[in-house]
Amino acid sequence: MPIFSQFISNKIVLGWDFVLIGSISFLGFLYVAVISKLLPSSDNAVISAIQNDWYYCFLMPLTIPILVVSVYVHWLSMKLFKHA
Repeated sequence: MPIFSQFISNKIVLGWDFVLIGSISFLGFLYVAVISKLLPSSDNAVISAIQNDWYYCFLMPLTIPILVVSVYVHWLSMKLFKHA
């Protein structure tokens, strides 16, 4: 049984790793898309470039209609496949 418990332990650690990486990615995106625009101008070149970039502010809102169309096309193709 030690192999089984080690396998479960590794899965739990891997799951927490995914949660941690996802949280860090979300916070990074939130900073780039929203928070950096609200802060005063910086002398740091990297932070200044992030503040002047407007790509990520529009990325998520404009992705939602594409996602809706993609889900509809997927649903339609599955219906056509089932009833063909």
